[in-house]
Amino acid sequence: MTSILYIGGTGTISAASVRRSLERGHDVTVLNRGTGRRPVPGGVRELVADVRDPEAVRAVVGDSAFDVVADFLSFVPEQVENMLGVFEGRTSQYVFVSSASAYEKPPSHVPVTEGTPLVNPFWQYSRDKIACEDLLMAAHRDRGLPVTIIRPSHTYDSLTIPTMGGWTDIARMRAGKPVIVHGDGTTQWTITHADDVAVAVAGLLGLPAAIGQAFTVTGTHAPTWDVIYRWLARAAGVEEPDLVHVTSDAIAAFAPDLGPSLLGDKAHSMVFDNSKVRSLVPEFATTVTFDRGARGIVEYYDAHPDAQRVNADLDAAMDRMAAYARAAG
Repeated sequence: MTSILYIGGTGTISAASVRRSLERGHDVTVLNRGTGRRPVPGGVRELVADVRDPEAVRAVVGDSAFDVVADFLSFVPEQVENMLGVFEGRTSQYVFVSSASAYEKPPSHVPVTEGTPLVNPFWQYSRDKIACEDLLMAAHRDRGLPVTIIRPSHTYDSLTIPTMGGWTDIARMRAGKPVIVHGDGTTQWTITHADDVAVAVAGLLGLPAAIGQAFTVTGTHAPTWDVIYRWLARAAGVEEPDLVHVTSDAIAAFAPDLGPSLLGDKAHSMVFDNSKVRSLVPEFATTVTFDRGARGIVEYYDAHPDAQRVNADLDAAMDRMAAYARAAG
C-alpha cells in the first residue's frame, strides 16, 4: 500500500485522482482548506490548513511522512519552494502538476511531445508553471529531489464547463442568443475527462521509473471547437446553436480577462503524443468523449440550479462581440 498526500484533492483532476487512488487500495490523505466544491470520499484522511501558510501546513502534517506528495496547488516558484520546505526529505516522490499550456505557442509541429520546447509568451500562468518546472528539475539534478512532473491539458468533469463562457454559454444557447466561438471554429482542441486523466495520474504515483521525468497527460480526443459547442448545445436540448466566430484578438479586446488563455493556448490546434505516459501506465486511454461528457455537465447543472450563474458582464460583452462580427461580415 502506497501512502499518498494530495495537496488539493477537491479540484477537477485531483478529486478524480483521489478516487482512483482509493480504488487502487492506497492510503490517501488530502491537504486543503476544507472548502472545496467536491466532497472528499470516505476513507480519506483530511488535513485542513491554508497551503499558502507553510507554518500552518507543518502544524497539521506534524511528523508524518508519505511515499508520494502530489502537489496540485502550486502555481509560482515561491509556492513550490514553500512546499519543498515542508516535504523534501519526507517523501520518495514529489509530483508537481504543471500544464500542457507550457508547451510552445504556436506549436512548431504536432503532435506535441515531452520534447517540445516550453515557451509561452502569451500567458503568465504558463510561464509561471515553466519556472516551477525549472526550479524542480534543477533540484533533481543538484540534490536528487525525487520529482515527477505531469502536464495535463484541458480537463473537465460534470462541474466544469470547458467553453469560454461556462454556464453563460449554455444559458445563451437555451435563450436562442448567439454564442461566441473563437477563431473560425475549426481549431482542434484536446479535451479530456478527469476520470481518464486520473488513471494516468494515479498510475504514475509511486513508480520509481517516473522519477526525474515529465509526462504529457492529455488523452487523444481532439474535436474542433465548433463540435465541442454543438455537443454541449445538444446536451442542453438545443439542436442548432447560433455560433458566431470572432477572432481571438477581438475577443481579447472585448473581454481582456479571456485574452491570455485564448492567445496562449486555446487559439492553437493542440494535439498531443501520450506514448510516454502510456509506456508506464498502459491502461490510460480516452474512454469519455465530450459528447458523453457534455450530457453529464448539463445533467449536473440542471440538478443544481444554484450553480447556474450567468456572468452579466460577459453576457453583455458577448452581445457586443456578436454585433461586431455580424457588422464586419
